[in-house]
Amino acid sequence: MTKRSEAKYKIDRRMGQNIWGRPKSPVNKREYGPGQHGQRRKGKLSDFGTQLKAKQKLKGYYGNISEKQFRKYYAEAIRMKGDSGDNMIGLLERRLDAVVYRAKFVPTVFAARQFVNHGHVKVNGRRVNIASYLVKAGDVIEVKESSRQLVTVLESVALAERDVPDYYEVDHSKMTAKMTRVPLPSEVPYPVLMEPNLVIEFYSR
Repeated sequence: MTKRSEAKYKIDRRMGQNIWGRPKSPVNKREYGPGQHGQRRKGKLSDFGTQLKAKQKLKGYYGNISEKQFRKYYAEAIRMKGDSGDNMIGLLERRLDAVVYRAKFVPTVFAARQFVNHGHVKVNGRRVNIASYLVKAGDVIEVKESSRQLVTVLESVALAERDVPDYYEVDHSKMTAKMTRVPLPSEVPYPVLMEPNLVIEFYSR
C-alpha cells in the first residue's frame, strides 16, 4: 500500500490548477501557490520545469503515485508498441483504483485506493485489494455485496459533478463495471490539460 504523503488540495495549490475538477478545491478561490512565497510572480518555466510540472500533475491526479511506481509505468509504456504517451495513459487508466473512481463507486481517486485496499472490490468474482492491479478490457469489476450500502458509495453514485466515461459499461443497480477498451488520452475526462508526451520526455532525458 502506498501512503499518501500530502493532502490532495496541496497538490492543486502547487500546480495552480484544480486537477480533479472538485468544487471545493482551494484553487477556485486562490490561484497562487501555498506558503508565504506563494503569491510571488513566477518566471517562465524552463523546458525541464515544464516537463517536471507535467509529470507531477499526472502523478498527482492518480492519487499521487510513488515515484518508483510511476517510473515503472514509463518503462512499461516505452516497451509497448505505439505512442508511448498514449500507452502511459492507458496503463494508468487500467489501475483498479482508477477504474473504481471512474465508475463513480467512490468520490475521489484517493478514496478509491483506500476502498480497494480494504477489500471492498472484486475482479471477475475474486477479491482484489491491490490498488495498482491492472484491469484488462472485458474484466468485470464489482463492489462486494456487503459494501454496496456504504454511505460513501451511495453518495458517490449520486454525484452529478462527473460522468462515467464511454469506455466503461457501468450498472449502478448491481454495482458492476466493465472496461470495454483501453482509452486514448483524448477520451479520458481530465478536468485540466494533461501532457503525457512531456512526461515521456522528462524520463527519457
